[in-house]
Amino acid sequence: MTTRPTMPAKTAETAEASGPTTRRRQLAVRLLALREALGMTAEEAGERAGVSKATVSRYERAKGNVRWNQVDQLCRVYGAPDEEREALVSLAKNSRATDAWWVPFAAKLPDQMRMLLALENEASRISHHAVGVVPGLLQTLDYAQAIKATPGNTLPPQDLQDYLAVRMQRQQILDRASPPRYHVVLDESVIRREVGGPEVMAGQLDHLLVRSLEPDISIQVLPFSAGAYSAALSSFIVFGGPDPSLDVVFIENQIGSLFLEEPEALEEYASAITFLRQEALDTTSSAELIAEVSKMHLHKRK
Repeated sequence: MTTRPTMPAKTAETAEASGPTTRRRQLAVRLLALREALGMTAEEAGERAGVSKATVSRYERAKGNVRWNQVDQLCRVYGAPDEEREALVSLAKNSRATDAWWVPFAAKLPDQMRMLLALENEASRISHHAVGVVPGLLQTLDYAQAIKATPGNTLPPQDLQDYLAVRMQRQQILDRASPPRYHVVLDESVIRREVGGPEVMAGQLDHLLVRSLEPDISIQVLPFSAGAYSAALSSFIVFGGPDPSLDVVFIENQIGSLFLEEPEALEEYASAITFLRQEALDTTSSAELIAEVSKMHLHKRK
């Protein structure tokens, strides 16, 4: 006899508190679990519910918008209890983004950036390990403008201004009444690498010090003296919410970006975060080092 998965109580309770992307992902996890518990293929489910196999698969991968009546029918095909069916239909009804602040820029943003902004906007906790530059959420405008484009990625002036506007707008999530818990581990090279000249760097580091005083922001520095670790070879971000199983790891490189959601990947990066926080300086010592390096940058002025 197959044991049917039950709807976690918190899914219904957090449906209104989470954003559209999170709701679609919650819905996807539950629909997939219900179908697999019956040993039913996506094609069989679609036939019985009167939808295409592609629609079933799309819903289970949290892709695109969702029709609540189709979710209702799938739940009936799966024999889901009324309480669970109603909760999933509620998720479906509230899974469409209508007021995202980046909508005016959407036409110029690649799919990966739109997904990044949605996850960032909806996360209640964000962990960021930065190797190359200061994270976008903590950059000053002068610092952001001074970051050099790599060959082949130079933007036209107007697109560059739109890009910078989006970057600055993103930072407003840290100023909300209920901001995400933001924990950053900076490789020491980030604070020492000169971007835009001594004054720009000093201004940027002073900005980090101001932000680090906020209760929901923690900034640690992984010092050179700690040595080299495989966990610290590249930058990554983990976006999370009430349900850790719905965390997403974001990795960006020269040829694209990746969103990792597999349990093995989440476990690996959760371990990496824990390890890096242990190896990094505590927040007080980190602030002292940042302040010291800020003064060093200013001393370089001619």
